Amino acid sequence: MLLVTKLLLAPSFVVAASLTARRFGPRVGGLIAGLPVVAGPILLAYALAHGKGFAAGAALGTLLGLVSLAAFVVVYARLSERVFWGAAMLGGWLAFALATAAFSELTVPAGAALAICAAGLALGLALTPRTGQDSDSPPSTPPSWDLPMRAVCALALVLALTGVAGWLGPRLSGLLAPFPIIATVLATFTHAQHGTAEAQRLLRWLLSGYGAFALFCFTLAITLRPLGTGAAFALATAVALLTQGAIIALLRQLPTTPPTPQLAPATRGR
Repeated sequence: MLLVTKLLLAPSFVVAASLTARRFGPRVGGLIAGLPVVAGPILLAYALAHGKGFAAGAALGTLLGLVSLAAFVVVYARLSERVFWGAAMLGGWLAFALATAAFSELTVPAGAALAICAAGLALGLALTPRTGQDSDSPPSTPPSWDLPMRAVCALALVLALTGVAGWLGPRLSGLLAPFPIIATVLATFTHAQHGTAEAQRLLRWLLSGYGAFALFCFTLAITLRPLGTGAAFALATAVALLTQGAIIALLRQLPTTPPTPQLAPATRGR
């Protein structure tokens, strides 16, 4: 079961999120990708390998790690205006590492962690550049190696993170669980294939979707011990999906293009 979780769940979720972004554009794609499609399987692997107590502590750490993930998004989005995708990726990873180091010694209860996470995500949205009007139009067809490469990248990072969890402990393992695997894959591929503006739009919507991610981790942190692994993950998944579904339904009621200004009729000369 543990091996299946590592080998199938995370890469499959990355492929599914990538297909969603390809089909529906950056708004829906970014929100769907904002779900815990990689950290969720990692936390499940922690629970199966190290027990529900370890996983609960890791879920609490992941809440704080989402602030580090927001730092990656902001730095990548801003650097993408001036550098190529590889340099923007390294800059984003450095921001994630520095934020993770800052939180590595912080111990707070679940409620405080959720509040810190919410503040970090709100600040991240304020700092992420707005690039014109968001569009739901699908991007052009990517190369044939696109999806396999995304799956391989996700699998490699998941194996690395779960492999070192045993000696990192629950707090640091949790902080590293939201490492920007899918954000890196989506941002770099979009940046390289479709340019800065499209990458920034996707990253902004990706960051907007992390609220459901935060509620997923918070639910796990407070329910894993009393409910057990299966029930806690089922409840947390339902909370995240309902939250994201409600956001998408609300956004679909909003216009995607600003209204065309009405020009005053020209005054005829005498």
